[in-house]
Formats: sequence, structure tokens, C-alpha cells
Amino acid sequence: MPTTPVVELENLKVKLGRREILHGITCRLGVSGTGKAVGLLGPNGAGKSTLILALLGFHRPSAGRARILGMDCRRSMGEARSRIGYMPENDSFVGEMTAVTFLRQMAELSGLPPKAALEKAHEVLFHVGLGESRYRELRTYSYGMKQMAKLAQAIVHGPELVVLDEPTNGLDPAARRRMLKLVADMKEEQGMNVIVCSHLLRDIEQVCDEAVIMKDGAIVHQCNLEEERRSNRSFVELEVTGDDRNLLTALPEIGAEGVAEGGGRWRIVLPPGVEVEAIWGLAARQNLLVRKLTHRRDTLEEIFLKAMGHLAHTPGEDSPVDAGRT
Repeated sequence: MPTTPVVELENLKVKLGRREILHGITCRLGVSGTGKAVGLLGPNGAGKSTLILALLGFHRPSAGRARILGMDCRRSMGEARSRIGYMPENDSFVGEMTAVTFLRQMAELSGLPPKAALEKAHEVLFHVGLGESRYRELRTYSYGMKQMAKLAQAIVHGPELVVLDEPTNGLDPAARRRMLKLVADMKEEQGMNVIVCSHLLRDIEQVCDEAVIMKDGAIVHQCNLEEERRSNRSFVELEVTGDDRNLLTALPEIGAEGVAEGGGRWRIVLPPGVEVEAIWGLAARQNLLVRKLTHRRDTLEEIFLKAMGHLAHTPGEDSPVDAGRT
């Protein structure tokens, strides 16, 4: 049975002025109608926001083709927008409007009749936790409430695809958990396809099924996170004393790969079935003294850093990789 990708890019190029931002991107993301989430990652200037705006029709491609939900972004943008929800990173409110009025108007702009739009506005505001505040003016909302209102307007018309740009940015831990739970419910219970653009690797790893990593206007890595979770690879942080210059070429003896960070520090990925004890044996054969060894499951952070071409910092729970926008 043929499947339609949520997003299909073929040699997509986008110029802003004379500068080419996206350099011939080709990829297929998600499968329409399956309720999947794709994470979009990349450092400052990678081109993530430019790609999103090109998919939404705000940047015209200078070459190549982009299709979203099977529709050409140049020829069928009007129809595509009625089937897409977009949560921008920055606030886009009319502050003097109440939340329910704002959502009703957004739903009508997306094609719902007035009565249905009003009903959906009330329903969705309760869904995101703003039911008791739906008659307040948006300018009186806290930052966290505004984030939820932005999410509400993105899904009020029941879109097939929702694009979320930094949905958890600036949220406290409780609000962040609530936002991520809503995103998970959108794909698992409502069958929506979701694209999440975030600089927090932990968020992408928690809610997404696929991850796309961008650098310098190109896609440098694309991975299936479900398969990564099932692969059971292990990640080892190793610190040794002695001449470790031959360790890199010795790692394939145990089927491992790694990157030296200098000063005897290493990051090593063990394949499935290889236990951490193999590292001790390898170090002994290399006449190295192990000073420190920590072991855990391979994470999206290692995948990201490898795609960037370096493994240079100590991982934390939240690893901000994108300090700005392009």
C-alpha cells in the first residue's frame, strides 16, 4: 500500500536576498495519517526556521520542490494551510482579545463555520488547561499561559499536521511536562502528525519518533528514534592514564567506536551484546590505567554531537544546542 510522506523535499534551496540558506535538501519525513512526531534539531544558523517557513509558504524556494501532506508548497499552499497548524516561537496575539475570541477567529480563518469555530475554541481551551481563563484578555496571561494559548490556536481546527516552534521555551518544569504530555496526546490519541523544532534534546527524545539534524543549511543526519531506543546500544565515558594514541584503532576489536576528547578522556559507543567489561580488557591490553568509567544507554545527545562532528561537552539533562534562530 503506497504511503504519503508528511514532508517530502527534493533538492530544496532557499535564498534570502543573495545568501543561500538551504542548500539542496532532499528527505522524506514521517508518513501521513500515522500520528508520528519528527524532531528538528540544529545549532544556531542551521536553517531550521527557514525550512519551517518555506514549508508554510512564507519563503519561496529558489530551486527544488517541497511537498507537505502530498501537496506542492508552491501550487497548493492555500489548501495545505487549512490542514496545518502552526505554533510560532514568538507571540502573535491581539492582546485586547479574550482567548476564546482569538481562537474562534483563528478557527474561522482555517475554514471552520462560525458556530463550529466557537465550540472548538471552548473545547480546546479546556483541553490545554485554560478553560477557567478563556474570557480573560490575552495580554493579562502569564508567559506559560500564552504558550498554551499558542498551542491551542494551532490545533483548534483539527489539523493533520502541527508545526511547533520551541513549544517548551521558557516554561517552568511543571508547565514543560504539561506541554510535552499534550504533544504526546496529539499524536497518540488524536492521530496528528507533529514537527517539533526545539533546542532541547531531551524534549525531542521524549516525544519524537524521528529526528532530523541540520547544520549549515543541510541535513547532516536523520534517524529513527524508535529504532535507536530498541537498539540497546550503550554509551561509555572513559578517562585513562597512559599512552592512548592507539585506542581508537583498537576499539573495533570489540565492535565499538569512539571519539577522543583529549587528556585521556573518551566517549565510546558499545554495540548491542557487548558488555562494559570489554572496555576494561581492552584498556589492559593497551597498558592503560582506567581512572573513570561511567556507563549508560546511548542518547540523542551522542547522535547529535556525532552529526556535528565533535563530542566536546559533558551531557546534561537539557543540552541547549541552538542559541538563536535562522
